[in-house]
Amino acid sequence: MRRATTTKLRPLKLPPHERRQLGNGLQLHLVPRGPLPLVAVRLVMRGGSVWDPPGKAGVADFASRLFRRGAGGKSADELSEAIDFVGAALGGYANEENVVLSLSSPAKHLEAMLELMGLVLLQPDFPVAELESARRRTLAQLQNELDDPGSLAERAWARAMWGAHPYGHETLGQKRSIEALTRDDLVAFHRTRLSPALAHLYVVGDIDVDRVTTVAERVFGAWRGGPELAPLVPDWPGPKDAGHVVIVDKPEQTQVQVRVGAAGVKRGHVDHFPLVVMNAVLGGGFTSRLITEIRVKRGLSYGANSAFDMLSAAGTFLVTSFTKTKSVGTLLDVALGEVKKMRSRGPTPVEVETMKRYISGLYPARLETNEAVAGAIADVQHYGLPEDWISAYRDRVIAVTAKDAAAAAARHLFTDQRVIVLVGNARELSEVASRYGPVTVLKPADLE
Repeated sequence: MRRATTTKLRPLKLPPHERRQLGNGLQLHLVPRGPLPLVAVRLVMRGGSVWDPPGKAGVADFASRLFRRGAGGKSADELSEAIDFVGAALGGYANEENVVLSLSSPAKHLEAMLELMGLVLLQPDFPVAELESARRRTLAQLQNELDDPGSLAERAWARAMWGAHPYGHETLGQKRSIEALTRDDLVAFHRTRLSPALAHLYVVGDIDVDRVTTVAERVFGAWRGGPELAPLVPDWPGPKDAGHVVIVDKPEQTQVQVRVGAAGVKRGHVDHFPLVVMNAVLGGGFTSRLITEIRVKRGLSYGANSAFDMLSAAGTFLVTSFTKTKSVGTLLDVALGEVKKMRSRGPTPVEVETMKRYISGLYPARLETNEAVAGAIADVQHYGLPEDWISAYRDRVIAVTAKDAAAAAARHLFTDQRVIVLVGNARELSEVASRYGPVTVLKPADLE
């Protein structure tokens, strides 16, 4: 891509990033960074919800959240007391592709907190009482999602888009799978899915690199087991029901949640930066075209946006909004029209220059905290991005031209190969929805 502007940027420099590896394969990423006496730690392990076994949806996230609810013979209360006493925070979760343990700690207590982190990772007890408590909380959360129109829309759209592909696994799980999970399932997950050979430990903050390496060897060096090779995510041919409309029937709703989207691109795609700039013009900011046309000019909704979700093996593009039942057709026409206009003509040079300044100006603020730096470096590692992804990010944004953005829009924005999801009164929506494709009506319970 040729440089479209002479904008001069102050170099974005991160502290030195030192890599080391333990004998068991665990890779360390150590970033000394002052001046505050704080440290952020992130342990990222390949093994998220994509690989949840059939009938065990949610096991990765469920087990991850139970790590610190009892480990090495210490109760959840004892662990919490030790963590809270020094002003630290420790928690676990799973996303589509990873299981993550995150720790923030004052620098002077880092060694003790790393030892505690190792305890909850390597010796989780998965107490039955804690399992049952977590089950009740998770089922209540699932019920809340089924009651919330926005969450219903996201759930229905993800299921319609991904179908049977593993990216369609709900990270939180499903009602029937959460009800069926046993302690043996959690123990099996821990034993067979987590591996030092597929793990990276990121430590950012007020640290001595050699000392942290010594502590990590003591805490994690005996960790063994799990797969040696990263599991692959299968190819995705795109949405099976492209061109269809899904209505989730919520008869009491006077407003309708709207989702329109299609296949996108995977993380690190060659068009990544043109797409970032183009999407900022279309629906990625408060001055975007979608906001202007839907909110400012027509008053159809308070909000409208668009976004690319880029994962390792595939991605999606989604337009999100909401409106009154009687104005759904108008909002859909406007949103689809703006996508079509962007696909056929691209953004203007003025729009591109404005958004490039906006994106490049905000980027440094995304790296202000130790946690943010750890997350950014983890993303570079996980997605196999270029080593200079962070330092050269703004330069790559500034290098995008209007022609680049238009070409990316033409290649990647949807035509009629899109899925529409509406959450609202099905009886009142069916006629207008049928103008956009074959209609399927679901009940919230169908998405449990």
